[in-house]
Amino acid sequence: MKSGSKLERILASGAFAVTAELGPPKGPDVSVVMRKMELLRGVCDAINVTDNQTAIVRLSSAATCALLHQNGLEPVMQMTCRDRNRLAIQSDIFGAVALGIRNLLCLTGDHQVFGNHPTAKNVYDLDSIQLIQMVARMRDESVTAGGDPVEGEVPLFIGGAANPFGDPFEMRVIRLAKKVAAGVDFIQTQCIFDLPRFREWMKRVVDQGLHEKVYILAGVMPLKSVGAARYINRNVPGFSVPNSIIKRMRAAGKGKKAREEGIKICAEMIQELREIEGVRGVHIMAVEWEEAIRPIVERAGLLPRPSLED
Repeated sequence: MKSGSKLERILASGAFAVTAELGPPKGPDVSVVMRKMELLRGVCDAINVTDNQTAIVRLSSAATCALLHQNGLEPVMQMTCRDRNRLAIQSDIFGAVALGIRNLLCLTGDHQVFGNHPTAKNVYDLDSIQLIQMVARMRDESVTAGGDPVEGEVPLFIGGAANPFGDPFEMRVIRLAKKVAAGVDFIQTQCIFDLPRFREWMKRVVDQGLHEKVYILAGVMPLKSVGAARYINRNVPGFSVPNSIIKRMRAAGKGKKAREEGIKICAEMIQELREIEGVRGVHIMAVEWEEAIRPIVERAGLLPRPSLED
């Protein structure tokens, strides 16, 4: 074990891992974090805290993760390259480790033009692959990006993201291989709706033996309405919601019935993903809908979650 991470130990045990996403509030209201925290307690193995998602100002990922850790939950801190240079990134990582955080997800970050400060200056001193490589050196070689010795250990379980649905498709596995070479330990994929394309991506991952070098968590997202499905099709590049799912959401109607159908579809997707070689867990992205995570995990047959003693 490299990190002391509970998530790492669960994955290493061979259990099918479940992680979920928590979006911090748009301000310092800790009660929002506490409410979401309790919705996720006992439902997942780790909670992924976003870092100014969609380039909108929120409570920092590090502070939110510290709150989770203090309350006995396992946080995964997101770190984007958009807002910090390598000096600030390393400083924030030292701070996170000092506060007990043991999982770090390294991301490039959404461009600021999509958020609520479109004229803000971005940084992008590093990209996500360079960030993974830098953190791996900090952990394994105890040196900073500048080559100076690190005072103390940096025990982190290092994560990255993968999008099996971008173009050109042939580059998707090559990019994953680069992250593996850089030192990534686990991967969270983008939301999966197009299962045949994901199966093909995983086949190529397995053919190259990458599934033996990195833990892959398949990303899923519950839909609240047929409108949400149509929006993704029209506005999110590289994503395609199959007609079969759109028809089911449309037939479910609106409101509570539509949300229940979205939960059911997501649980069914998880059950299918569990059967794919190389998939070691699932990451549930219920954006501002943390209430949906427990019924999804329950329907998918993944409760109760295993304890480390098991």
